[in-house]
Amino acid sequence: MNERDKYLPCGNEMISIPELRERDASILSISLLHMGYKGMIEIRGTEDRPLFTPFVRVDGYDIDFNNLKWNRENYWIPHFTENSDFKIEGTILTPIGERGFIYRLSLTNNSDTEREFTLGLRGNWDKTIQAINESKPVNGKKYVYQSNWNKSIVLDLRSDVSIFSFAPVLEEGVSEYEEKDGIISFTISNTKKLQVGETFEQSFYWGFGYEEVGSTTAGIEMKRKGYQKIYDGTMKWLKQRIRKTGDVLLDEVLNTNLFFNFFYASGITLDTEEFVLVTSRSPRYYVSAAYWDRDSLLWSFPSILLVDKNYAKEMLNYVFTRQVKNVGTHSRYIDGTVLEPGFELDELCAPIVALRNYIDATKDREYLFESHIIKGIEKILNILETKKHRDVDLYETFLQPTDDMHVYPYITYNNVLVYKILKDISFMYGILGKIERSAVLNEDAEKVKRAIWENCIISHKGKRIFAWSVDLKGEANIYDEPPGSLELLPFYGFCSTDQEVYKNTVDVIRDKEYIYSFADCSINEIGCAHAPHPWILSLANSLLCGRKNHGRDILSKTNMDNGVACESVDENTGECTTGEAFATCAGFLAYGIYSAFHL
Repeated sequence: MNERDKYLPCGNEMISIPELRERDASILSISLLHMGYKGMIEIRGTEDRPLFTPFVRVDGYDIDFNNLKWNRENYWIPHFTENSDFKIEGTILTPIGERGFIYRLSLTNNSDTEREFTLGLRGNWDKTIQAINESKPVNGKKYVYQSNWNKSIVLDLRSDVSIFSFAPVLEEGVSEYEEKDGIISFTISNTKKLQVGETFEQSFYWGFGYEEVGSTTAGIEMKRKGYQKIYDGTMKWLKQRIRKTGDVLLDEVLNTNLFFNFFYASGITLDTEEFVLVTSRSPRYYVSAAYWDRDSLLWSFPSILLVDKNYAKEMLNYVFTRQVKNVGTHSRYIDGTVLEPGFELDELCAPIVALRNYIDATKDREYLFESHIIKGIEKILNILETKKHRDVDLYETFLQPTDDMHVYPYITYNNVLVYKILKDISFMYGILGKIERSAVLNEDAEKVKRAIWENCIISHKGKRIFAWSVDLKGEANIYDEPPGSLELLPFYGFCSTDQEVYKNTVDVIRDKEYIYSFADCSINEIGCAHAPHPWILSLANSLLCGRKNHGRDILSKTNMDNGVACESVDENTGECTTGEAFATCAGFLAYGIYSAFHL
């Protein structure tokens, strides 16, 4: 990748465009969720010959894009302009509810004479990749052919039968293709003569489906509706979900990450049309296209609940059906089977935290009576009981919130989550009429709280602080992880921000003597051993714990991944260092900004 390259991701429920390159408006790849392949399929070009590249030809000669100016319409739809002798505009629209996208080009003849103009897309299909954390080639055969369904070309990947298909539908124009050295190259374009001041607009509708009929009719459906109607509908949908703080910079970061989380942390599978949750639908994120309870429910869910309560309910239905059978296991495929083994206590707690948030936000108490919810709660309680120390009311974990191996098995933050979910289930069982069970669970929660105060506090330089983890044999460590920070203890209702032990703890992990504090740096947020740079999740934690001015200052200096949340950033420049296109983190960041600054 060119180090100077920046990307503007976009997408809808069915397709993702994770690599829309700013410098030339090329699309390097398209991503599709696929249940049969247990993850994501990427359709890719090459670095030098992208999957889609727009072009403009004047009197038979291509003109260069030298100075593209970009903006995100309603914080999501990428739009560019190029001004020379001709005004060129482009919009990459991924419409809500459609199985495809539209590449829209327009040109106004600002010269002093009539000219002939061609607007088009060049394409090169090189590889098809299965992405589930790691990328592996799909060994199907690529096909390209003319079709009567769309009066243009169709591109398929087939094994014994079709795997997927994509196809353009043109308002007017021509299409050409060739196959050479294993790459399918194609061009679709339209040519017109324009008088001075005239404008030429061309929409390229790209449909996706299981095979030829599905892909072509997806494009035809968009063409029948027309670009303007689809554009207006998508803009209206986005506008209804935009949230405001009154600050232009904060609104940009908030809503860009809100929509990135919405469309990249969930989606619909192409083959079975099932709703699924993932860490990210971008292959640029290093553990893409798989499911984590923690990521989806502690980080992504709050911002979804903020803007679309029905969608949040759909998330819970997926979790309490497809994913609940292996709840608490490190990571899973989108079909619910185990990807990476290893028990994580925070992940076991995450569905209950999200469920309680949903009930509080919607007052939909009837939802608790649905059988899959009741069974899921009981399953979580049964697993939780197996993790309890035999004598102390604390619960062990195998992996930490970073998914790394624990130092000591009883992590303070994780047990605060246990305290919270026992309180939450007690509340929910009261609604269900299970009064005695509710009372027992409430007392269990109080026992956990007492056990934390009695066993998870240590002395450091003469002050009492929360340990990161303990072994209940006298050993403890001072540490913190942004994915499950001790700073969040008040956020989860365990203590207040003005309690001395909490303030002492925050002082220690933010002190310049603490190796991962980055206290003397421009981006003075906390990191950890997993990625030893300031984490964006730590920035979200700060915003949720009352550090508003600090958070605003960091946001003004942090570009992240071209405005989209990443795992960590350089402590001096604020540019991405690890974990580009981190969709669930984007959700938590958006929620943190909204919580701190909303009107």
